[in-house]
Formats: sequence, C-alpha cells, structure tokens
Amino acid sequence: MPEGDTIHQAARRLHTALAGHTVTRSDLRVPKLATVDLTGRTVLDVTPRGKHLLTRIEGGLTLHSHLRMDGSWRVYAPGERWSGGPGYQIRAILGTAERTAVGYRLPVLELLRTADEHKAVGHLGPDLLGPDWDPEKALDNLLATPERPLGEALLDQRNLAGIGNVFKSEICFLLGTTPWLPIGELPAETAARLPALSKKLLEANRDRPSRTTTGRDRPGQRLYVYGRAPRPCLRCGTPIRKAQQGDGSRDRPTYWCPSCQQGPTP
Repeated sequence: MPEGDTIHQAARRLHTALAGHTVTRSDLRVPKLATVDLTGRTVLDVTPRGKHLLTRIEGGLTLHSHLRMDGSWRVYAPGERWSGGPGYQIRAILGTAERTAVGYRLPVLELLRTADEHKAVGHLGPDLLGPDWDPEKALDNLLATPERPLGEALLDQRNLAGIGNVFKSEICFLLGTTPWLPIGELPAETAARLPALSKKLLEANRDRPSRTTTGRDRPGQRLYVYGRAPRPCLRCGTPIRKAQQGDGSRDRPTYWCPSCQQGPTP
C-alpha cells in the first residue's frame, strides 16, 4: 500500500530512470490529457511530496500523480516485458531511449504548470520525509481539533503528509492507544512523542524493500497489527482485531490489539 516511504522509493526509481533524459514516447491515457505530447522535452526531476509524485518536465510543466490504494509506477528496460497489470490499467507511459516508466491504475494524473504545483500539494502539512518537516507544526495541526479520533487525524494529509492506513495502525499500537481515542485525550507526554515516532517509522522504511515496524524480517512478523487479524498479538498473544474507520466513503482498514491499546473501539 503506497505511503510516504514507498512514494519516496518510487520517486527515486523514476528520477534515476528519467531525469536528464529526453522523452521519446509520451502516452497519457486519461481524457483530459489524451492529446498531450511530451516527446522532445527533457525530464528535469521527480520529487515526492507526501503521497504525491511530481515529475517536472522541460518547459515549466509538472506531471502530478497520486497512487492512492493500488496505483504504481514501474520502470522497464528496452525489450523488457511489462508486468504491472493488464494493458487497460495503464494510465501513463513516459519513455526515453534507455528506460520506460509505466503508470498503472493511477487515480490522479494531471499536467500542471510547475509554477502551479501548489494547487495540487499546497494543502499538505509538513512532509515526514521532506525538507519542510516541522514536528511542532505537525503536532499543532493534529491537536487543532482535539475531538477528532487519533487515526483520522493521522490520515489527514493537511496535518502531516505521508501516513496511510498501515502506519496509522502501527503508530497507534506503539503509542498504546486505539485509533478511535480523541486526539485531545492523549496524555501530553504521549502526544509529544507522536511526530518523532511517525518520522522514525517512515525513515526506517524509506530504503527497505519490505516494510517493518517491529524490526523483524520474517513474513507475518514485520508489522505489529496491520493485516494480522485475527492472529495473536506479537506482544501479548491477544487476537488482533480489525474494523473500518471513518465515514465509510473510503476503505480505511484499521487494526489494533484490544489488550495492548487503551481507548474506545467500534
């Protein structure tokens, strides 16, 4: 599931493959961009911002994409078989003489003036893996609505950028509270730990092929709670539980240990 750590990995792969090279194949398969042709332009850089990707292109253009739940960018060498999904799921192709980047299942794909990037990402809070990271600002943002459930506050990219369902569940477990606890009810010392803990988890996984929050590298033991219901908690042995969080408009699977985490539950 794409979150801040995997978005940084994707940006690095795309930057390595495309930056400094001229586009020789351009195919943007969304109605608004169907007639856009980027061939002949040089890719300048690929920059992550929270869970967004900004591919900057010569001529003051930025191709903005967001992967949401199951989108992906794959990079292929000439002659290599494309394997990211069936052809009808391809939304973007950017090719150079040496590599081709293929975007699968991209729910957000738009071409902006680079000067207008703020229209796509200006609403985001401090980026946990970005140069603008500001832990005090992030905490102030989170605590601005004290009645809001902790899990929902963590997912709101306007508070801090980069956390998704996986890290939300893992952060709440490590704090010892359920994702439904109003964030204003967190003890002051626990709230103070929140920004640094969040950054630590994403930084630890920024360069890892397999995400882990436990420090273990065995299948089924890399995460404390996410995806583990109804298996036993790695700490206490209590069966992990799962429920949806939020208003139901999005798929928000949430996992917790009813023994290790204190607070309200569904």
